[in-house]
Amino acid sequence: MPNSRISVLDVAAYIILKLGAMPAMKLQKLVYYCQAWSLVWDDKPLFKERIEAWANGPVVRTLYNLHRGDYSVARVSGGRSRRLNAEQRETVDAVLKFYGKKNSQWLSNLTHMERPWQDARQRHGLLDGERGNAVIHHADMAEYYSTL
Repeated sequence: MPNSRISVLDVAAYIILKLGAMPAMKLQKLVYYCQAWSLVWDDKPLFKERIEAWANGPVVRTLYNLHRGDYSVARVSGGRSRRLNAEQRETVDAVLKFYGKKNSQWLSNLTHMERPWQDARQRHGLLDGERGNAVIHHADMAEYYSTL
């Protein structure tokens, strides 16, 4: 079970603190990979909010609602990066080291090639480009990313 004090907004605030302003789509993909790798490395979710398989890749609706309509995100209202403990910061830092320099489209394309996003959309019969809010399950993420 995730630390109930940690939210996706806290993780997003930490990412912005480390990398600076970025496109909203990139921030969404980075929080997704932070969650995925926390499930593998730490054996638990990093944040409590669910991730949905949208047409452009994984999205956390809570974060989306905060930056809706904005191309770039420079600040995460309500997010407090200090809430992350040392283990959580270590996980996020490792994700940022690997994925942080990639652009939004590259990250989106990568998620489209990976089973958790594909399986969530397939379970709900969603076609390419079709809108939907199918949940990407933690078990699917942990299983897939633990094999990489």
